[in-house]
Amino acid sequence: MIVWLNGTHGVGKTTTAALVRRLLPDSRVFDAEKVGETLMDISPGLPETDNFQHWAPWRPLVVETARRVLDYTGGTLVMPMTVLVEEYWREIGAGLAGHGIPVRHFVLHADQDTLRGRIAGDTVLGPDSPFRLQYLQPYAEAARTWLHAEAEVVDTTHLTPDQAARRIAEAVKG
Repeated sequence: MIVWLNGTHGVGKTTTAALVRRLLPDSRVFDAEKVGETLMDISPGLPETDNFQHWAPWRPLVVETARRVLDYTGGTLVMPMTVLVEEYWREIGAGLAGHGIPVRHFVLHADQDTLRGRIAGDTVLGPDSPFRLQYLQPYAEAARTWLHAEAEVVDTTHLTPDQAARRIAEAVKG
């Protein structure tokens, strides 16, 4: 099984994923961003883009990597990865379904003021990361048009990462 943690950059996916992993027996964290980083290391580089998810190989490579890891280890993969383009989400979902891999899709959500506050205090990319700020509007649009309808939404506005992780783990176990 895959427990996919979606949501905008800075909402707490990576932190929550590590906590969820501890609560789900036989689980591992697989950050699909590493697949994108591998593609970014190709030299000479792939066509210019502002987001490695736009590269056609990224999506099937994420599916294939997840499938191979699950075939090798079994258990559950916890995948913290923002996917805001509906077409990309459908492609990944169809690929995983084609291999018979069930996916529990969760969206970590917080209101815009809370997100801006978290990004302002970010110690990973630094305060007010332009990268994280640029995704607030695309996230809001995806949430409004398709994303929240495709997932189990966990509103983290007033939750600690530990509380969010417990909610997700309980939903998966229950």
